[in-house]
Amino acid sequence: SALYEPGTPVSQAAEKLGEAEKRMFDLYSERAMLRGGLRVLELGCGWGSLTLYNAAKFPTSTFVGVSYSNSQREFIMAKAERLGLKNVQIITADMNTFKLPKGMEAFDRVISIEMFEHMKNYDKLLKKVSDCLKDDGMLFVHTFNHKSFSYHFVAKGPDDWMSKYFFTGGTMASAHTLHYFQKDLDLVSHWHVNGMHYALTSEAWLQNMDRNEGPILELFEEYYGKGNSQLWHARWRAFFMACAELFAYDNGNEWFVAFYLFKKRSYK
Repeated sequence: SALYEPGTPVSQAAEKLGEAEKRMFDLYSERAMLRGGLRVLELGCGWGSLTLYNAAKFPTSTFVGVSYSNSQREFIMAKAERLGLKNVQIITADMNTFKLPKGMEAFDRVISIEMFEHMKNYDKLLKKVSDCLKDDGMLFVHTFNHKSFSYHFVAKGPDDWMSKYFFTGGTMASAHTLHYFQKDLDLVSHWHVNGMHYALTSEAWLQNMDRNEGPILELFEEYYGKGNSQLWHARWRAFFMACAELFAYDNGNEWFVAFYLFKKRSYK
């Protein structure tokens, strides 16, 4: 999710997306208490936008990203080289089995943006994170949430397209789910970001998709297979529209983004 200025109309969602993303990145670094001279591990770094942004913003810090995809690692490292960033490293690993490489120094911060939704055993996951942190280290987590209820994305029939095609095996946690997993980390702070920001972000993605329909159909034809591009184009449009409506419900107070800041339990 990006972070939009109050009153931003839907018609300007795509136009304002870049500055809204930067605003959210800056909020991450503020609430994760990032500064120069830190070692920062980002779990589920995707295509590296946050990793690269932080590496440029904090040149005396070291940023290590973990991605499941080797092609993402190659993309991020190539871009880091083009940008002249020497403080970036990407590890290809499955978070279910991830351990710090032998000899790698522990971290001052661990950051996770929308990865916890794809994991299940939070006790084991947070123990794994704790093992990556220095004694005074901290974990910052961004997840999307329902205000009260947790539920799994498990396809229960042919019409359950969201679970089948987009969040297979995922979890929509409640805003307080992580409060119950504090064996190895202690919760320091918890914030809510109104769902209207995610709604506008989804509207922006939909607008950009519609404006670039031709190139996207070509990409989908290559990725999803010959003859499937229109089908997947429709599915992605439906996905963005569904997310926009979901997170805008009740003025963004039913489904929204939550931030959590934990400290390692051994830290006094």
